[in-house]
Amino acid sequence: MSTRTLDIDLVDNDRYVDSVPYADFDRLRRDDPVHWHPEVHGPGFWAVTRYDDVVAVSRDTRTFSSETGASALADLAPDELVARKSMIDVDPPRHTRLRRLLAGEFTRHQVRGQQARVTALVAPILDSVLERGEFDWVSHVATAVPIRALCQIVGVPAEDEQLMISLGDQMIANTDADLSAVQPDSPESDPYRLLPFRSPAARQMHAYARELRTARQDRPAADLATALATAATDGSPLSESEFEAMFLLLIVAGNETTRSALSLGIQAFIEHPDQWDRLLQGADLDLAVEEVLRWTTPLHHFRRTATRPVELRGTPIERGDKVLVWYTSANRDELVFADPYAFDVTRDPNPQIAFGRGGPHRCLGEHLARLEIRTVLTQLVERGVRLDQTGPARRIRSNFTNGLKSLPVTVAAR
Repeated sequence: MSTRTLDIDLVDNDRYVDSVPYADFDRLRRDDPVHWHPEVHGPGFWAVTRYDDVVAVSRDTRTFSSETGASALADLAPDELVARKSMIDVDPPRHTRLRRLLAGEFTRHQVRGQQARVTALVAPILDSVLERGEFDWVSHVATAVPIRALCQIVGVPAEDEQLMISLGDQMIANTDADLSAVQPDSPESDPYRLLPFRSPAARQMHAYARELRTARQDRPAADLATALATAATDGSPLSESEFEAMFLLLIVAGNETTRSALSLGIQAFIEHPDQWDRLLQGADLDLAVEEVLRWTTPLHHFRRTATRPVELRGTPIERGDKVLVWYTSANRDELVFADPYAFDVTRDPNPQIAFGRGGPHRCLGEHLARLEIRTVLTQLVERGVRLDQTGPARRIRSNFTNGLKSLPVTVAAR
């Protein structure tokens, strides 16, 4: 175990309210890239902060397992593990079989075919807010675009979009009192310990999923809910709990991450107007999307657990140790990205790791997320829009989700 004592706390959610503690990640990459990090309510974990190490851990699922929870830093009891398990919390071959049920809808080729639909979705959203002149970018655009796209794909009626947003916020941002009434480290969450994120919102999401599953079994439609309701894995239909977990993962993960990228991405363009000028002057939008993803990194980390004794960068890791791979740090690694704290929409190459890189757990919806971000940028560029920030942005209080609660803007030019 590392004997270095660095005055660094990556767990304290309050440290992410004003900004990401990038200086701490810089120190860790430089001084202790595989760092033993203590916990107040746990045994501690290894913080992996170098790009190459994050990739290596992500690819080696035999050594670094997701079976004990990928998004939960806290150690879960056996019954909690069983009750909460979703596709991201299992390793191959089970992960592979579950992923195959969804993969066809999110291939690069399939997503390319959705360009017209996504454009038709984005254009009226932008037209509405731009006519208003002053609005909150997060609530009116960054939130609306991904949830609307997902609801159409999954088969959730348009009138339930706001419900999905609310339930998703209460779960993935459950450390922020503005978004969730029940905090995961509070005794009030104990009755919900068998639910994802220890959140009562998960109970509502599961109930909604059950109703949707029943409806699609009775009345099939051309949507993903029908495909999952009638799918089979290992020769058997998905169980009720498997369907609930898959539905929750689709709605929460697919919505929140793209929303964060759109929110922080537009904030970056406002703060770096020269980069917006480059887009207006015809810079490659595909490169711009990759830089938005690198710069924003919507999820700070994921967890793995060592299945055997192993060394990483010469540091011994014991069987059962928690290992957190920090995408936020990897995307600022100066050994991989020249001038990593420069927001540069022409950066090429740009092997950003916001969606993971290599390994079976790479983000399933990455192509859809890219399409949505690119479409929003394209529509703004075509309208010749410039946005200014009119007040302070409000960040989500979370060491897991890197996102904004609000970003007040005004149309400066059109």
